[in-house]
Amino acid sequence: MLVSALMFPGLFVLVLAGIPIAFSLAIVAVSAGAFAFGPHIFNQLYGSFYTAATNFILSAIPMFILMGAILERSGIAERLFKTMQIWLKGLPGGLAVATIAMGAVFAAAAGVVGAVEVMIGMMAIPAMQKYRYDNRLIAGTICAGGSLGTMIPPSVIAVMYASLAQLSVGEVLAGMMFPGLIMIALFIGYLLIHGMIRPPEKVPELEEEDEMPLGEKLRLTCSTLLPVIALIFAVLGSLLAGIASPTEAAAVGAVGALILCIAYGRFSMSVMRESLAITVRISAMILLIVAAGTMFMGVFAANGGAQLIRGFLEGSGLGTTGMIIFFLIVVFILGFVLDWTANVLICVPLFTPFIRSAGVDPVWFATLVIIVIQTGYLTPPMASSIFYLKSIAPPNMTYGQMCRGVIPFILLQILTLLLVVAFPVTATWLPSKIVGF
Repeated sequence: MLVSALMFPGLFVLVLAGIPIAFSLAIVAVSAGAFAFGPHIFNQLYGSFYTAATNFILSAIPMFILMGAILERSGIAERLFKTMQIWLKGLPGGLAVATIAMGAVFAAAAGVVGAVEVMIGMMAIPAMQKYRYDNRLIAGTICAGGSLGTMIPPSVIAVMYASLAQLSVGEVLAGMMFPGLIMIALFIGYLLIHGMIRPPEKVPELEEEDEMPLGEKLRLTCSTLLPVIALIFAVLGSLLAGIASPTEAAAVGAVGALILCIAYGRFSMSVMRESLAITVRISAMILLIVAAGTMFMGVFAANGGAQLIRGFLEGSGLGTTGMIIFFLIVVFILGFVLDWTANVLICVPLFTPFIRSAGVDPVWFATLVIIVIQTGYLTPPMASSIFYLKSIAPPNMTYGQMCRGVIPFILLQILTLLLVVAFPVTATWLPSKIVGF
């Protein structure tokens, strides 16, 4: 058990030394595996690698990424943001509300966190600074909107979680639906209240410049928003109703995005080449981490890791509630060091047996874990969302402003977590009603 206890500190040392997470996982797995398997180590690790590589559910990930890449590079996302902006800018803090709405819609169309944040950030920062929004609010809104790719189905994280926990992808996505909507409502409610208390400065010349006839607004809405919503319903509807497997639903989304790209006259070989390139790059990164993570957890179990965790839980006398809290704290802390892929890969296989044996609803627990991962994604000082934003932010938007800007949204995510804890039906009712019909 000593070897398994040393695996996580060794992993953290390698990650903090700047070694990519996939290689860090593999190095620790090979080193620790020598104690468990001896000369047969590579045969054992190859088995773990092959299991991950042949997991059919994970084949949905490249299709979801391709769908988001096509929507982003074809200009559809830009038209979508403009549509949100013209309808919502009249509200208190309207551009911030439009940014959250854009994040929610594009998260449902793409499912990839970093891509959503960078894309809406590049459009929202110039628009919000033009209307003299405070940099802290801009940063917090973009980071929160981008993080919705974690919670809003179809989420790549949910697909991975379901695969590792041996759950139905449709059940996990359905379980996330209402908590995701609650989180969006809390974000928008906060922005509306903030806009009423501290409205951005008026810029009269811009108000006149941005006037648009009602007919033009309706035309833009019908030609942009409705097709994207139809695409989302096609993907989620076929998946939640049990008509299509996750991979088939993802393929429907990718084909639908390509059809929209052609319909808007934005299709070109350049767009397709760029979309395929980013799909291959992100998919390869995720799937390499999946394979290395599977090796890591296999070695951890072989060295007595499960017995180590069981002994700790039994010795601490935490009980079921204490165990859930402990697991969620571990997920949150790991989020400071590891990206979401490695976090899910390590925690889900480790925790799932204990959750099942305790009689805890696995879909409810999955929803809690995903909310915590999203909260860790926003939480300084190691917040991935802030690093993504920093890569595209103008010089006048400082790291300190970004950290202060995300705090209200972190609190709202914690409130969402508490609501799901207090009312488990928010995560369990929908899966019980629609999955399989």
